[in-house]
This record gives sequence, C-alpha cells and structure tokens, in this order.
Amino acid sequence: MRFSDKKVILFDLDGTLVDSAPDLALAVNHMLESLGRETFAHETIRSWVGNGAQTLVKRALSGSSIIDDEIDPVLFEEALDIFLNFYAQNLCVSTVTYPNVQTTLRSLKSKDYRLVLVTNKPYDFIQPLLEGLEMADLFELCLGGDSLAKRKPDPMPLLHVCDSLDVCVTKCLMIGDSKNDILAANAAKMQSIGVSYGYNYGEDISIYEPDSVVHDFDEIMGLLGETH
Repeated sequence: MRFSDKKVILFDLDGTLVDSAPDLALAVNHMLESLGRETFAHETIRSWVGNGAQTLVKRALSGSSIIDDEIDPVLFEEALDIFLNFYAQNLCVSTVTYPNVQTTLRSLKSKDYRLVLVTNKPYDFIQPLLEGLEMADLFELCLGGDSLAKRKPDPMPLLHVCDSLDVCVTKCLMIGDSKNDILAANAAKMQSIGVSYGYNYGEDISIYEPDSVVHDFDEIMGLLGETH
C-alpha cells in the first residue's frame, strides 16, 4: 500500500527505531541481583519489553510475562527505583539503532516531513537516549509513557500529537513494532505501518491489521513514494 499526502510521521522508539533490549536487560538483572533474586537470560527479558518501565519491572518480579497480582507494593516501588536509577546511567551501553533508521529519518526530515516520537518509555529517558545515538535533532515533539494521562494502546497520545501540531489524523502516519502502536493507531483512525522486527511478544504484527508491514526500515521511503 502507498501512502500519500502525509505530513506528520509518528514513531515508536524501543523495538522500532532502537534495539534497547540489551540495556534494559542489564538494568533488570541489576535490580534483581540487588534484591537477592534470580536473574534471567537477556532473551527472556527481551520478551517482556514494550509496555513501559513499570510493567517491565512487574514482569521481572513475577518471572513471567503474566504479572503476579500479589506483588508487594513496597517491594515494587523499591525495585522500580533501583531499575530506573541504574538504567538512567546506562542508557546507551549496548543500545543501537536498527539498520537504515538513521538514514531514513534524515531523508524524511530533509523532505519536510514532521517527525514525532510517541513511546511508552518514561519521558526522562528519551532525550538522553536520543543524544547518545545522535538523533536528538530529528524530532519536533516527543511524548513518553508518562507524558499524558493515558499511553498506547490508548489513542490519546496520537490524538494529542494531532492537536499539538494542528494537523488532522488523515495527514498522520504511525509506525511501530508492537500491537500497542497499531491498536492506538486503529483507535485514533490513523493509518499505520508495522515493522516485523522488534518486541511484539512473538506475535506477527499483521494480526493487528496495520495498513502495511515492512521488514526493513528503509522500505518506508517507498511506501511514501519517496527516494533517498
């Protein structure tokens, strides 16, 4: 499917633009070690990523993607604090952009597309991470999972972008790796592209009916009718 007349492109961050799972896993295992708990393989923790820091910590404490309802709230707050403090100091140890992300984003910006970041990651981590990966100059607006009252898969962040930039939904395009991105776009009646890599809990992103699916970030240019 080709997309025409788009002005604003909204991107998810983790699993779409950057592979941050190695550093998130490092922080999770540091937290667990600090609490005297069993650590997990990085691939296991990777499967828990995608719903923000609080959910990730709860999954780690549960030892499963299914969160234990009986987690002690005091323990959770201690664990979250350890995790956030460590991760803040280790944002870009092993985190990298996915192939063709940098060149594609810069090409889009040079063609006057307005680029926006809508992530469930806590807002305070966004700018340091973008600076560490030399992408801080690319985005006109950034929203974190704690920027608004609701986050993806709720459509609120996407509709907030439309309001903030004074652009209608039909001129926008959401790009993400997770069902949260596509469900939010569908609820906002915004067209979307799913990327087939990233952190979608082992599910095929096409299940959630994005308007198109790409396997390489570079394919987005062609879907917009653009060349580098």
